[in-house]
Amino acid sequence: MTTGRGYAGIPRGGRSLVGSALVAAAACASLLALSGLLSPGRWLRAGMLAVVVVAIVTAGVRSVARSRWPPTIVGAITAALGLLVVYGAPPGRAQVLPDAASVERLIASVRAAAELINASVVPMDAARPVEMLVVAGGLVVFLFADALALGLDAPAWSGFVLVTMWLPAIDLAYPAPASALGWTALAYLLLLALHAAPHGERAVGARRTVSTVAIAAALVVATLAAGPVVAAAPGWASLTLPNFGSGPIGPLRLSDDLDLRQSLGRRSGQVVLHYTVSPVGAAGAVGAVGAASPTDRASATPGAAEAATARIVGPLRAFTLRDFDGRSWQPTDATDLQDWVPGTFLASDPSVQGMPLDPQAGTLARVDVTIDGLRELRLPVSTFPRTLEIAGPWRYDAERDEVVGDRPTGAGTTYAMTVEIPTLTADDLKAASGRPPAGLEPYLAVPQTAHTEDIRTLATQISADASGPYDQALALQTYFRDMSRFVYDTRVAPGRTDDAVWDFLTSRHGYCVQFATSMAIMARSLGIPARLGVGFLPGVADDSGVYTVTGRLSHTWPELYFPSVGWVRFEPTPAVQSGSPPRWSDPFVFSTAAPNAGQIPDNLGGRVTAGATAGATAPRGTVHTDQSTNRLPLVAGAGLLLVLAVGGLVFARRRTNRHPALDPEVAWSRFRERLAAASIEWSDARTPRQCVELVRARVIELRSVPLGEPADVALVQLADTLEQLRYAPTPPTRTPEELESWIAAVLTDVTSPVSDPSRDASASAVRGGS
Repeated sequence: MTTGRGYAGIPRGGRSLVGSALVAAAACASLLALSGLLSPGRWLRAGMLAVVVVAIVTAGVRSVARSRWPPTIVGAITAALGLLVVYGAPPGRAQVLPDAASVERLIASVRAAAELINASVVPMDAARPVEMLVVAGGLVVFLFADALALGLDAPAWSGFVLVTMWLPAIDLAYPAPASALGWTALAYLLLLALHAAPHGERAVGARRTVSTVAIAAALVVATLAAGPVVAAAPGWASLTLPNFGSGPIGPLRLSDDLDLRQSLGRRSGQVVLHYTVSPVGAAGAVGAVGAASPTDRASATPGAAEAATARIVGPLRAFTLRDFDGRSWQPTDATDLQDWVPGTFLASDPSVQGMPLDPQAGTLARVDVTIDGLRELRLPVSTFPRTLEIAGPWRYDAERDEVVGDRPTGAGTTYAMTVEIPTLTADDLKAASGRPPAGLEPYLAVPQTAHTEDIRTLATQISADASGPYDQALALQTYFRDMSRFVYDTRVAPGRTDDAVWDFLTSRHGYCVQFATSMAIMARSLGIPARLGVGFLPGVADDSGVYTVTGRLSHTWPELYFPSVGWVRFEPTPAVQSGSPPRWSDPFVFSTAAPNAGQIPDNLGGRVTAGATAGATAPRGTVHTDQSTNRLPLVAGAGLLLVLAVGGLVFARRRTNRHPALDPEVAWSRFRERLAAASIEWSDARTPRQCVELVRARVIELRSVPLGEPADVALVQLADTLEQLRYAPTPPTRTPEELESWIAAVLTDVTSPVSDPSRDASASAVRGGS
């Protein structure tokens, strides 16, 4: 007979039924923890219905059984039969009595669910195989929680089983709704209260039971109610911190203690500011458009000047960061705040700082800004030299190029800037040589970790053929924007070493903070002063020309110092998030060749991405770590079965299959491998345009004749497509057949005998694919 303090002497039909109902409620509520990973659908209803049915069966058996194990055994058999009948039946018809084929179909469904999870991104559609996996997980959670709470009379331990439903969301750093925690916690506390309620004198016991239940319910309600109130308090909402539930309620601010080990989570969609951009005079319009990219120049028609100017004004920066400790950036207090003379430039370039505005300048734009939901002590301003008109006690920090106020911005704060858009070119930056001026030593500091030398070695290899700081910086930017090497991902893997930059270089997954930090630290290791800029990407304009910026556009980028030029922005974050890089480092604007970086290792130890090259060697000091992910300790049997049921969800971070579809990056990688067999090779830091010239020259060197016209056209088309994918905000779509035809045209020419007429045979096919 089942015994124990909480249930002895009580009729089986009483507390057993209530206890089963509470365990079932907790298990159903815990399923809500998956709602951040799965799109809305019938999976939640199916999981809850299955739990309720099995709960009724186990409660009925427990009411008549004299042993603690029959209810769990019967419940497990019921759950297994239910899965076989519902998900193991032949397609299109019901099968009440399962057979061996039902088991095979159920196993196939498990495999299909694993493949869907591995190939999907969050939130994923819960197809029938995934629904089956969720239902099975909910049943396993219920059965083990029920066995612990009611069978073994240890309800406190059932909490360890209930929280396992949060493991996939925790591992992937995706928030779960507050309701999941609230309802699960309420049912769990009521279960504990039921177990702790006295049972001697009925009147006293009833009063104490009601009191315990009321306290448990009040505790849960108070905890959930306090969350939004605390989040609304000033200083608690941050754009870079993961949100709990639907997002922050109060005002927003930019975080100035950026942690590389923290996943980005969901950024708020709240509007932080809006602005308009207009050229200053006719000369300003022409100059602004004239300095833009070919795309901008093509759009320089009447009515397009404002849009073209807005595109090249660039992001709005609130502040810069200097100090990095190997894991996070720390803010520094301003020590020399100054007033400025209206109409004079505020700029990081000492040759421009304090100079009066020249109305005859050819690249001037006026930016009028209105603050909405942003609460910042530092004003978002252009990274270019600008004049500033704003009311109130605002002062300027020349070292950090920040405008700092005594009080934060509020809704309705307005200010205006006249921005001088520089005609900066790659040649200008190449000519900016010499030693950094005194006072920039803190911007060369590199944290000392176990992998400091490894990072310096990698930076040296990437920029092996660079002829100066600009070429080194461009090589680093090219390295990070290579989508075959790095993946933009808001989820960050747990740290494996004492150096967060090294962890990113080995995992190859991260967002703007990881990309910008890694380039800044690698630039410092090469002797180039570097800092981080934090602000907002340009917003989207409506029909009236008003640009709206939301919290989702918060961004971070590196800024490198060049003598006689000042601080210059670079953009290592892939185009999928950041758009085109600045003009002075954009190959679509200037035919700038990235330096040959020599042999850059792909496998740096740790996780190997799809872009890794077989046989590549890691730098000195590489730490080889176990690829398995640590899990929270679970109750022995419950943990094993639960991981089999729902653990596959943790693989949703893999955005591609093991055999990815042919896109320009994959096509280029295959093309490179096949050319290597013909003794045509190049380094990873070469741009696609450089590779075109290299292939042409190498073919002449090896075969004494140039590429045939069809092969040359195909080579250029393949390289142009790759460039547009890496740098254009909206690259054109190419079919796998087009990519294959271009690869085949070049390889046929390279591998055919010199006199082979097939060198011209594919001309029509290649031209047809252009």
